[in-house]
Amino acid sequence: MEKKLKVGVLGATGMVGQRFVSLLADHPWYEVTAVAASPRSAGKTYEEAVGDRWKLETPMPESVKKLVVMNVNQVEEVAAGVDFVFGAVDMTKEEIKAIEEAYAKTETPVVSNNSAHRWTPDVPMVIPEVNPEHFDVIPFQKKRLGTERGFIAVKPNCSIQSYAPVLTAWKEFEPCEAVVTTYQAISGAGKTFQDWTEMAGNIIPFIGGEEEKSEQEPLRIWGKIENGVIVKAQSPVITCQCVRVPVLNGHTAAVFVKFRKNPTKEQLIEKLVNFRGLPQELKLPSAPEHFIRYMEEDDRPQVRLDVDYEKGMGVSVGRLREDTIYDWKFIGLSHNTVRGAAGGAVLCAETLVAKKYIEAKA
Repeated sequence: MEKKLKVGVLGATGMVGQRFVSLLADHPWYEVTAVAASPRSAGKTYEEAVGDRWKLETPMPESVKKLVVMNVNQVEEVAAGVDFVFGAVDMTKEEIKAIEEAYAKTETPVVSNNSAHRWTPDVPMVIPEVNPEHFDVIPFQKKRLGTERGFIAVKPNCSIQSYAPVLTAWKEFEPCEAVVTTYQAISGAGKTFQDWTEMAGNIIPFIGGEEEKSEQEPLRIWGKIENGVIVKAQSPVITCQCVRVPVLNGHTAAVFVKFRKNPTKEQLIEKLVNFRGLPQELKLPSAPEHFIRYMEEDDRPQVRLDVDYEKGMGVSVGRLREDTIYDWKFIGLSHNTVRGAAGGAVLCAETLVAKKYIEAKA
């Protein structure tokens, strides 16, 4: 790319916003030219606005420290200086829907980490290796919004990243039922152990809204575009429990699967390790070279050892074995704020650039 695209980060001071800023610091295609947040942060430098609330283990990039934080509600002003924006705002669902549409109507594409538009029928919700064809619903959305280049695209919930790609890799064997338990890191709630001390040595058996997302969002990802909207698939049927565990980063899933066909263990592993998608074909900057790896050791994957596989953009799978009630069971692991949040959105944006949906403003 001859000239980098200008990018804004909405909700830049929060944990996911910080992850966006960190991942974009040395990006070959993008330059962060605008950071926006709530009115209380506006007018301060990014360094001042974040203060002692920088939540990542890596230091704040020098390139953003002196950027003056803009008021995220001043849509026209923020949009004027960027080619597109990433969304990670902390608002109500209705407020998020409204502000994302407002940015889109300024002819500024929005690639969002937020959940507000995940079930808007003409908004694509994409894992780029799994369903990049859903971006083709964007022209129908533009027609509804009355835009030429503005639109909204979203990535799915972090909880599904460690098993939905696995079930996708096994599609030809026709998985029909899955029982899933996710063990989710505290960073998924925007927390660290410093500001959520009661999570040390603790498990909370409830995460609001997560179980419905974990059961239903994979079906939308596996759906098809019909008459200008995305219609969700009907199978496999998924039932899920979501548990918060004392881990900083990394969502683990324990999964039981029933198939209509009868694959062998060797066939299942072969499909995992050879699974490729459009990002790998196009060699996009954030794409993992190997999206899914299979680990033979009995005690892997482990969060401490494996969460940063492929710079946090890959999925690790292990303990694949036959089950006495279902057909097969396995353990999956993915990085919830990289692949599951900001990194997944960055890869979506790269795919949108490759497909010519995002270009520099004239």
